[in-house]
Amino acid sequence: MNYGRNNTSRRRLKIQAKAAKRRRKPERSTYKTVLLVLLGIGILGLLGGGLLFKTIIDRAPKITDDSLKPSAYITTVYANDGTTELGTFVSSGSNRVYKKLEEIPKDLQEAFIAIEDSRFEDHNGIDLKGIMRAAVTGITSGNFSQGGSTITQQLIKNRAFPNFTNETTVQKVERKIQEWYLAIKTEKTLEKDEILEYYLNTINLGQNTLGVQAASMRYFNKDVSELTLSECAVIAAITQNPTAYNPIVNPDKNLPRREKVLDNMLKEKYITKEEHKAALDDTDIYNRIQIANTQFQENQTVHSYFMDEVAKSVMNDLCNDMGYTKDQAYEAVYSGGLKIITTQDVTMQQICEEELNRDANYPSNVEWTVTCAITITHVDGTQENFDHYTFGEYVKKTYDVEYGTTFASQEKANAMIEDYISTLKTDPNDRVDTNITLSPQPQATIVVMDQYTGHVKAIVGGRGEKTGNMTLNRATQSPRQPGSCFKILTTYVPALDTKGDSLATTILDSAYKYKSNGEYVKNWWGGYKGNLTIRYCIEQSANVCTVKKYAEVTPAVGLDYLVNKFHFTTIDQVNDSGESACLGGITNGVYNIEMTAAYAAIANKGVYTEPILYTHLYDHDGNLLYENTPSTNEAMKASTAALITSAMKDVVTKGTGTMTRLSGMTSAGKTGTTTDDCDFWFSGYTPYLTASVWGGYDDHQSMSGSSSFHKVIWRKVMQRIHDTYDYKSVAFEMPEGVVRKTICTKTGLIATSDTCSKYTEYFASDALPKGSCPGHAAETPASPAEGTPATPAPGTTQ
Repeated sequence: MNYGRNNTSRRRLKIQAKAAKRRRKPERSTYKTVLLVLLGIGILGLLGGGLLFKTIIDRAPKITDDSLKPSAYITTVYANDGTTELGTFVSSGSNRVYKKLEEIPKDLQEAFIAIEDSRFEDHNGIDLKGIMRAAVTGITSGNFSQGGSTITQQLIKNRAFPNFTNETTVQKVERKIQEWYLAIKTEKTLEKDEILEYYLNTINLGQNTLGVQAASMRYFNKDVSELTLSECAVIAAITQNPTAYNPIVNPDKNLPRREKVLDNMLKEKYITKEEHKAALDDTDIYNRIQIANTQFQENQTVHSYFMDEVAKSVMNDLCNDMGYTKDQAYEAVYSGGLKIITTQDVTMQQICEEELNRDANYPSNVEWTVTCAITITHVDGTQENFDHYTFGEYVKKTYDVEYGTTFASQEKANAMIEDYISTLKTDPNDRVDTNITLSPQPQATIVVMDQYTGHVKAIVGGRGEKTGNMTLNRATQSPRQPGSCFKILTTYVPALDTKGDSLATTILDSAYKYKSNGEYVKNWWGGYKGNLTIRYCIEQSANVCTVKKYAEVTPAVGLDYLVNKFHFTTIDQVNDSGESACLGGITNGVYNIEMTAAYAAIANKGVYTEPILYTHLYDHDGNLLYENTPSTNEAMKASTAALITSAMKDVVTKGTGTMTRLSGMTSAGKTGTTTDDCDFWFSGYTPYLTASVWGGYDDHQSMSGSSSFHKVIWRKVMQRIHDTYDYKSVAFEMPEGVVRKTICTKTGLIATSDTCSKYTEYFASDALPKGSCPGHAAETPASPAEGTPATPAPGTTQ
């Protein structure tokens, strides 16, 4: 036998090889099994993916060539009777005007292709290169906002997918797959020119314009066929974000986007270098836009404040409740042929507008406040923009005055504007474009609401001529300090509702300091009156007692009522947590419409009803698209509402609101005046309607000595409305659970002895005085008026 080293080594290798073969047999078997499993999973995945893909495709919207072609319909707005037409949303520039492709300049067509879909002529509906580019950009940068959508896809998205907001990731993927499928399908039946034509007449280009013709008229006051290359680039620059790239509001953001459009057109060889340079050198273009905008504002049909609010409300509901995008909501309102039934009562609206614009209702010294936008184009082509804020600072600094935008006459205001403009020009040849509005002061707003249905019957958002659409509505957009109107909502409602207090509960009117700053709380009458009942505190609008009671109720509870019971949207629950909030001293102020709704809840036996401006929305074929039903909640117990109403009747008959008293009609309400006399309120109601009037200066000037005009307006409006409709005077109903009891003024207990000094008060049955008065020797009772002490109780004299 050969046991040499080499032979031994060979034998060892041979043995190891056999052993390795034996080991590899089961390993190869495992690998085969894994491969078969993976192959099976892959096949199943493909089958499942195929089935899933087919399911997604089957769920795609059904479209036709005709359905992709945009159509324009006038939206009509009706009063609450459903037949009286209030107006239409089809003012110049706000509705689509269809143009054939041959009527649209080649430059404009190519501008859109260059910036939105450079391979439009080559792809079959989807751009794989664009999709990959967007994916790579998203992966490398973390920003997936860059789109890969073709013009065909965008057309389909706008026309076939009305609801694609608030999507989950799965829903977004499903819609995108359906878009691709429909885009490929569309490209098989429509020519490229047809797709482009539909697209250019569909897109939202800001300022309520739909399609390139409407945009051309809105921004340049010319037919689309007359647009220059530079102007085409401005319009094409808008489409990616109609708000951000709006050339009227944001010319500084439109400018670089316009340059990108021109650069892309040069890159795609749509224009020459010379044409590119000439377009870039058109530095006057944004001035021309401002001039066209001024002409548009002067010539447009001006809607009422109510109509403006209806448009905003409908668009908001379409977005929030029906999944529309903002662009689609605009299109639906301004060219969707909707029929909108509003809550407006035409007669009430007319009365409100007449009284708010009647100069005799205001102080005789009418003043004028300037709002302005000024653009200076210097001879070197550079531009500067200024507004009423910079104007006001100039006036205050130059003339050492406290308020820089309000003047004693229109002549004085115009002269000051000219003075200011002269300081802005660096050369006599500088060009000046202005948009100036003068508003009479003091201003006022009113909202009238049916407390039982939540229907807003009338809104006027300001005094003076309304000069444009979607202008400032002070009733819904200008939050103002609520003053003493907040005493009811923050303090006395929760005190009666949660603490078992009654109108007979007494509060000591004595020196009291704010916990936040150590300053003394002051009554409007000066000094202190001793023990005051809650009824009297409401009637005479006591400050000190209100703050004391608010501290007892706690600011947390008071703010909870404001936010969750009365639905004020402007409350800052952190910064408004101090005691002064109960007197109306808050960070942001409140809107008139929300104040009206809060007081309407008291009038409606404690049930808050969301204020609404329209009830039904129909599509252009007459089908019900949306029914607007207000939400409701219990803001307070019915007994609390009845007791607060009883106290606020005294505000009108003998308290701070006597100037609002109506002839032949029961009413209740509360006055509100801020510490510095900047804001005046009266919120009140009858058994039929609730209304709030705010008055003040736009620049928050003090109006000391002019504190009654808002009460006059409230009385005149409500008197005319109730007389016109011949409403019968009826008492506010007392619900079950409210009882009348005669109590002793000395002990606060139920009076049972002839020796008690008595008065009669309303109580919630679960908040009656605890016990009966045993009587008082040698005392003679008196006979008081309802709800007041029989003998002058401490602190009840004015």
